[in-house]
Amino acid sequence: MSRYNYSDFEQELNAVLRHQTDELAKLEGQASNELEIRIEESKTLLERLGYGRQLEAFEPQAALTKAVVPKEIIVVPSWEYLCLEAERAVGAGHGLESIFTEDELRSNEEAIKMLQTEYDDLHRLDNLDLTISVAAGLLGALVDILWVGIPKKTSEGISGGTLANFVRDRFEQRYPEVEMHRLSLNKKSKVPYDAQDNRHTQERIEGLSAYYHRLLSLGHDPLLGFVVGVKDIMAGSMTTIDKKGKIISQTMGVYGDRKEASLFAALGKQIAHLKSDITTSMGLPAPMMPLFNLFQFGGIGEYDLSVAEITQGMYFEGYDFIHFAAQSLPVMLVEVFVRLSYALKRMKEGFELKDSIPYSLDREKNPKLATMLFLGHSAATAINAGKVYFKKDPLDINYPQWLAFGKYSYQQLKWNLLEKPMAKDVYVRGLIHEELEVVLASINSGFEDLSKDYIVVMDQQVEYFASS
Repeated sequence: MSRYNYSDFEQELNAVLRHQTDELAKLEGQASNELEIRIEESKTLLERLGYGRQLEAFEPQAALTKAVVPKEIIVVPSWEYLCLEAERAVGAGHGLESIFTEDELRSNEEAIKMLQTEYDDLHRLDNLDLTISVAAGLLGALVDILWVGIPKKTSEGISGGTLANFVRDRFEQRYPEVEMHRLSLNKKSKVPYDAQDNRHTQERIEGLSAYYHRLLSLGHDPLLGFVVGVKDIMAGSMTTIDKKGKIISQTMGVYGDRKEASLFAALGKQIAHLKSDITTSMGLPAPMMPLFNLFQFGGIGEYDLSVAEITQGMYFEGYDFIHFAAQSLPVMLVEVFVRLSYALKRMKEGFELKDSIPYSLDREKNPKLATMLFLGHSAATAINAGKVYFKKDPLDINYPQWLAFGKYSYQQLKWNLLEKPMAKDVYVRGLIHEELEVVLASINSGFEDLSKDYIVVMDQQVEYFASS
């Protein structure tokens, strides 16, 4: 009983292979025995006739003339005929294992295991790969701790670490407060979802105020805003998630003049409005941050705060889009360090520059890169988690780092559970197929040499000529 499930065609193929193997073994044994017997009989006869000495001194001479022999016909049987012949001879239901000996089967299994190990070795990180990954994570975490820090409200505005302050200064230089205030008064940037309190709402939004309206309104999200915000601009509505996690979408009749009928006009207004809000005292939230208002659970810390309440407190303290941008720099550093080190290592190993560019995460082109990035971001995230745990301050959470960790964790899990087994199977089958191509080429070449002196006719052609 075979341990494999075969299709109908594969079962036919197995039966034909089994029958042909048996027939070949018989022919080899029979031909060898008969040839030896005939040689011995001929030698005995010649010795009896008195030609023993001549036999010992016999050397084959080349024929002076070559007889013209008519070509014989070789009939190649049809596949259907081979299947019927095999079924009559050996029956049906044979597994491919039946044509091999136990030693051959063990040898085949060992060969496949070696190919699988060879594939695993291509993706296995060596000590230098591990060192690069961990060093990248440590470097990113160190920059986050020492130079990004946490946002704090001061009399001069929001302040953080040296790198965070540098990023905030660059934003303020690029988007000056005076110009942004002037832009906010322009009709081109006014949107219907910008209500700062409940005076003009039809349904009350808990927590809506000048401090929190950008955190509650999905249109102010730097990512979601390009879907929800544009929709609100075209519909003259406002979509929010209030402090208690309730999703509310309502028409803002008082802001009806802020609607846009054209998609491109709505996109332009969305961009202008986000630009005008980016450097305000309570600026744009970090991407996807408004969704955390839905998480009305937790019981975290001394005051048993929910995740939503902690998020709202973080935003109030200055954890906004600009701080998110500053926190992204250590994450980018991990990426650059790993990718650059990977490229240098590949070139040192003898790969050409075009094969060492660490852009693609395709594991066929760059077998180890995705795993190294996963380990690098895992190390940085683990350090950030430890920092938050010991300091008990949610402002220490590096949101971009956790997003990167989530992305690479998903990819790594998908690779190990789903993609790697299939890719390994394709790799092994590919190498076996290459060897099979060599064997088939040898068979075809041998058949061509053999058939040069014969007329080769397919079985269907013989049947056609016989019927006609």
